[in-house]
Amino acid sequence: MTSLTILDGGMGRELERLGAPFKQPEWSALAMIEAPETVKQVHKSYILSGSQVITTNSYALVPFHIGEETFAQDGRRLAELSGQVARQAADESGFTVQVAGSLAPLFGSYRADLYRAERVESLAVPLIESLQPYVDVWLSETQSLIDEVIRVKALVDHIDQDKKPFWVSFTLEDSEPTSTPLLRSGETVEEAVKAMHAIGVSAILFNCSQPEIIGEAVQLTKATLHTLNADHIQIGAYANAFPPQPKNATANEGLDELRKDLTPKDYLAWIKQWHQDGDTLIGGCCGIGPEHIKATAEYKEGKS
Repeated sequence: MTSLTILDGGMGRELERLGAPFKQPEWSALAMIEAPETVKQVHKSYILSGSQVITTNSYALVPFHIGEETFAQDGRRLAELSGQVARQAADESGFTVQVAGSLAPLFGSYRADLYRAERVESLAVPLIESLQPYVDVWLSETQSLIDEVIRVKALVDHIDQDKKPFWVSFTLEDSEPTSTPLLRSGETVEEAVKAMHAIGVSAILFNCSQPEIIGEAVQLTKATLHTLNADHIQIGAYANAFPPQPKNATANEGLDELRKDLTPKDYLAWIKQWHQDGDTLIGGCCGIGPEHIKATAEYKEGKS
C-alpha cells in the first residue's frame, strides 16, 4: 500500500469552539487579527492528533473577507503572522511537522464567476512574499478555476527561490450528479490534471467537497497521471462535512450544518478507500476536526 502523509483539518469551526472571535465577513481571518494565540492552539491540537502537515491560517486574508482597505494596509503583516504562528506551532511540537502556505481563491471560495485575471498579481504577491520565509510547501487550495492556479504558480516560481513543492487542491461540483468530475467552474478534472502536469505541480488534491465526489476525482486523476507518465505527482484529498452545496452557494457564508454520517469512524472509511485508490496526502476540510485526524493517524499506525 502507498505511503500516507496526514494533513490537518478545518480551522474555522475549531476557532469558534475555542472561543476565538469569529464572524462574517472576516471569518477565520478575525482570529488572525484579534487572537493569533488561538490559531496557534488549533495548529497544536492537530499536531497532537497526528497531523504531519499544518496549513497557515491565511485562507481568508483576501479582500473578499477582510476588505480592500484592510488588505492594502495590513494584508502583508497578517499573512506573515499566519506563517510565524504556524511555524512556531510546528517547531515547538517536538515532532517533524511541515507548514503548508495556504493560497486561497483570491476572489472568494466557489466563485469562479468573480475571477479577475488582471488582479491576480496584486493580490497574490503580498501573500506569497509574506508567507515564503515560514513555509515548507505551497498549498493553492479550494480552487475552482484552472487559470487562477496557473497564474499563481508562475508568481510563486518567480518569488520562491527555494523552489518549494507546489500543491494544488481543487473543489468539485457536488450540487448535482455529473457525467464526469467537474471543477466548480465547469472545467473537467481531466483538463485540470493535464494543465497542472504542464506547469509542474508536485501534488494534485481535492478539498471542500463531498467525499463521494472526491473519490471519483481521485480515481480519474490517478488514471490521467498514469497516461501522462506522471505517477511521481502525488494525489491527495481532504473533504468537508457539508451536505451538497447548491450552485449559488458561497463557502464560509455561515456555519453550515454538518452531516451526521461523517463521524471520525465514518470519515475513516472514505480515507481508507482514497488511500487504496492512490492518495498519499489525506486530511480534512470544513467540519473535519482533530478527532477525525486522530482516527486517521491510528489507521496509519495500523491500529484501525
